[in-house]
Amino acid sequence: MSEGPYWSARFKRRVWLTDHATKRAAERKIPLETLLDVIETGELREKDMGHCWIWKAAAGRDDNLLCVAALLADAVIVKTVMHRFDPEGE
Repeated sequence: MSEGPYWSARFKRRVWLTDHATKRAAERKIPLETLLDVIETGELREKDMGHCWIWKAAAGRDDNLLCVAALLADAVIVKTVMHRFDPEGE
């Protein structure tokens, strides 16, 4: 893991960002505070076996929706960070 742990009140567990997620967030100029807000207040769609997408429109950005792909396990493991996310395309 690269960054963390942070705490999610929503999921009542720690949040870890993988090296890949940290790199993608930096490339897309998404601050940590914004990522944590997406995790806490974004819409959630579970895929399978704990895998999910969490997304939200962030004020002041023209590349919405912002999304994290995560694994909900003993901790929230953020695998990657996306922008221009289309929940209908997933």
